[in-house]
Amino acid sequence: MHNFITYYLGTGFWGSLISSILPFVWIFPYAFVAMWLELKISAHMQDRLGPMRTGRWHGWAQPLADVTKLMQKEDIIPVAADKVLYILAPVLVFVGSYAAYAAIPFSPAYIGANINLGMFYIIAVSAIVVLGILMAGWASNNKWSLLGAMRTAAQLVSYEIPSSLAVLAVIMVAGSLNLNDICSAQGGWFWNWYIFGKFPFLFITFVIYFIASLAETNRAPFDIPEAESELVAGYHTEYSGMRFAFFYLAEYANMFTVSAIAALLFFGGWNSPFGTFMSGPIWGLFWLITKAMTLVFIQIWLRWTLPRFRVDQLMYLSWKILTPFALLNIFAVGLWTVLK
Repeated sequence: MHNFITYYLGTGFWGSLISSILPFVWIFPYAFVAMWLELKISAHMQDRLGPMRTGRWHGWAQPLADVTKLMQKEDIIPVAADKVLYILAPVLVFVGSYAAYAAIPFSPAYIGANINLGMFYIIAVSAIVVLGILMAGWASNNKWSLLGAMRTAAQLVSYEIPSSLAVLAVIMVAGSLNLNDICSAQGGWFWNWYIFGKFPFLFITFVIYFIASLAETNRAPFDIPEAESELVAGYHTEYSGMRFAFFYLAEYANMFTVSAIAALLFFGGWNSPFGTFMSGPIWGLFWLITKAMTLVFIQIWLRWTLPRFRVDQLMYLSWKILTPFALLNIFAVGLWTVLK
């Protein structure tokens, strides 16, 4: 039973509709939790308390209040903006982020679209986000927005290369582009996970992928496309209200996407770390979300720890450090695969 919804409802209209809506149902509560974690983690790292009153218990309802405020704001479109592209850009950014969820296997019972080229599909469809950001920067008719959009395009194109090379190393080991197959190959106890030395070079692969994924999600220290101290807010300077909320939601959706992919490629995905103990469809969902949220926590932690890179440092890290190491890593993994 690769997908319990299509198993019971079939692959017709209703089964496909419900399967496609499920990730949307997950993104909203996850985004609220991630925003609350961002507020509280940053506060405690700076010896503050953060929000404490909204919702009473540690300000748990603060993200809900923030989103409600955004929904009530006036929808403003700059006079000199390209209105069609301006309106379409945030939708395109969110669609690119959301479409990636189609190929993520959340548990043995819910795999979404179980396609053989799942990893290739995620890499390809995620490129839509770059188009949306470029559209937002150009359509805003604002020099800060355009500069932020150009920075984003340069950054994402640069870091997609080491990220894709890192993914390719895992694909060489697993022999499949299907994330469900890659996850199944790491079944059993946690020492069967790729990160723990089944192939000795995959720890280096994970480090390369995780650094590149930070850049792809525009998270610090790679947040120069929206550097507040330089570009006001970068590509979404002219956006407010719900259109700004789409960009905000897409960022957190991307954070979970890259974290879930890392969990699937290196940490066993929905597999239990204890073999058959605490395994099954519901436990599989719990393990994948737990692993992915742990990596989301690390992303938040790093944002409030590391200073922002300069543009030249950003490009140096990608083209002269990560990409050469990723190529050498692929050669080492291939050699090990042949000689083992």
